[in-house]
Amino acid sequence: MSDEKVLRAQRFVNSTYGDVPGITRVEETGVVDWPTLYALTRALQYELGITALSDNFGPTTLSTLTTKWPSIDAGSTVPANVIRILQAALCCKGYDSGDLDGTFGARVAAAVREVKADSGLDGPYPGDAVVPKLFKALLNMDAYTLRDGGNETVRAAQRWMNASYVGRASFFVIACDGSYSRDVQRALLFAVQYETGMTDDVANGVFGPGTQAGLRSATLSVGSTGAWVRLFSAAMAFNRRRGVAFTDTFDSGLAVRVSVFQQFVRLPVTGKGDFATWASLLVSTGDTSRAGTAADCSTEVTAARARSLADAGYQVVGRYLSNVPGTTLDKMIKPGELRVMAAAGLSCFPIYQTNGAAASYFTAEQGTADAADALYWARYHGFRPGTRVYFAVDYDAVDSEVTTGVLPYFRALKAAIDADGAGYRTGIYGPRAVCARIGAEGLTSASFVSDMSTAYTGNVSAPLPEDWAFDQIATISVGSGDGAIEIDKNIASGRDRGQISYDPPAAATDPDVRFDTARRTAALTDVRTYLLSCGLPEHGPGDPTPTSTTVTSTADSTTAAFDALITYDAVLTDLARTLRMRKALIAARVLWSARTGTAIPPKTAIAARNHCVRQRILRGPILDAGDPADVRAVERKLGDDAKFAINTTAYALITTAHDLGLPRPGLADTPRSTHRLLGDPALLGLYQVLEKHYAPLRTAR
Repeated sequence: MSDEKVLRAQRFVNSTYGDVPGITRVEETGVVDWPTLYALTRALQYELGITALSDNFGPTTLSTLTTKWPSIDAGSTVPANVIRILQAALCCKGYDSGDLDGTFGARVAAAVREVKADSGLDGPYPGDAVVPKLFKALLNMDAYTLRDGGNETVRAAQRWMNASYVGRASFFVIACDGSYSRDVQRALLFAVQYETGMTDDVANGVFGPGTQAGLRSATLSVGSTGAWVRLFSAAMAFNRRRGVAFTDTFDSGLAVRVSVFQQFVRLPVTGKGDFATWASLLVSTGDTSRAGTAADCSTEVTAARARSLADAGYQVVGRYLSNVPGTTLDKMIKPGELRVMAAAGLSCFPIYQTNGAAASYFTAEQGTADAADALYWARYHGFRPGTRVYFAVDYDAVDSEVTTGVLPYFRALKAAIDADGAGYRTGIYGPRAVCARIGAEGLTSASFVSDMSTAYTGNVSAPLPEDWAFDQIATISVGSGDGAIEIDKNIASGRDRGQISYDPPAAATDPDVRFDTARRTAALTDVRTYLLSCGLPEHGPGDPTPTSTTVTSTADSTTAAFDALITYDAVLTDLARTLRMRKALIAARVLWSARTGTAIPPKTAIAARNHCVRQRILRGPILDAGDPADVRAVERKLGDDAKFAINTTAYALITTAHDLGLPRPGLADTPRSTHRLLGDPALLGLYQVLEKHYAPLRTAR
């Protein structure tokens, strides 16, 4: 909403500094934004005589202001435009500083007193004088009053930190809006370092060895008092622990809430503010030296490695369902690997990631495609229905990107998995904030948290999601010799224990084989009987005596059409094995088309082949369905080349599955997904008749 006071500030900076090199005119909207604050910052630098103007109110600006005008009030001799910049900054913060008249009058003084009280600076900086750190604080987007969704306990801690530490060299005024942020988290770490005794030239706001050593000597328990308890209760409040008060006394009530937190993050429940608890409150990984019972890795878990992991106390291991097309990284579960793990007592939770490392990846269309691919590979490896697959958001997605991309992706993903009807479940791998938002929408049932990315904004200022299953905290090596393996160590909540029993891997033990012609009579009898029940007799109206053996146009009879399948059985079998889908699915569509004259239209064939080229299923050029030459060429091939027509039938089935939001056709498809794919109950019946005769041949190999 436009604010007249902000509009005056924007007009002032444009009219006064719009022609100064290095100061860009701002839009006069009446709405506070960064360009306006940057312009005011540059204007102050210009008045200070700084020639290299910058958006950043950095050390040079601060030191020059401290030297030139260390305190600005009604008695100070400063240029009128500097007062106007101050008045404009106060307006942008929402304080009434009067007209931009360049006078440090009563309204400016009152506004300064008000902002000091709101930010906790009225103690260290009493009165109405503006000190350099306050001027810096006025030229950013931080708020010093409670914002919508903010928490009063958090705000109390923010105000206390400002009051207690603003005099330290590297501590700057933080927001007092009741919300936890990256800047507040860093300020908290500075405060912890100051309390450990670090000097200004040593403290750096990083959870490093020195900070950790200091915290190991700062264990709190019932009866503890002072600044350490203030910081600890602030950290608890920042992590959104319910019922925590900002206090300087560690009482029994705080001890109970600490115990609840320790149980939640799977720490030893002591009720004390010990090092491990401090670490879990201050940094996303927590104490990286603590033991984990879960792991994830991109290398094969051999028998020797499985023994190493089990001996080290690991119980469940995350492994990748598939490789990434077009890359050489081989991270996929290997044949027999899951059973090797199970023999060592290790269960497995599956991870699906082909990309997911940029905002551009996340669309609804990609979600539908990834669901289909993940379901295919889950069945391929033998994961049973009920297994939860974790889909990766492997970058620091900001909130707006979650709204526009990640949420639509997971909505489409979950819809496709639910539509499959087999009971597979959806999980998410990603930063805390992203996991929490997707979970809150009901789109996932558990989170695998990428807490090793400690610099991610989505991890820095967000608590561990309530639905966390695995918490990734450190990359380590386990075992030696043949048993050596590099893993990411995870803490397990127990929400997901993985899988330890598997169906036979579909493609490894159950591919289709060549048709046994000794079964021709029985199979043909069943096919003829079934098609007759569908209104398709041996000879359709006007059919000549059976002579044709083509499968690319209307066959003369059911016998001719079925014998054509036998003629091209090698093509059908090899195609089904290559695409890892059921031969009966392709054959049913081919046979039905032959008996009903419903051949694939050329433009449909082009769309199907193009989709499979894009999915790296098929190699070849992208054709243009709007180009008559391409359409005629495909039409000729469909009529003249039986192998081309059979292949295109399979590609059309894959494309139809994608268009319907179904998994890619596989070797363990459910009747429900097959029915939806074929669309026509009659076609499903024909599929089942053919499968009746194909399936025994697979098991009799």
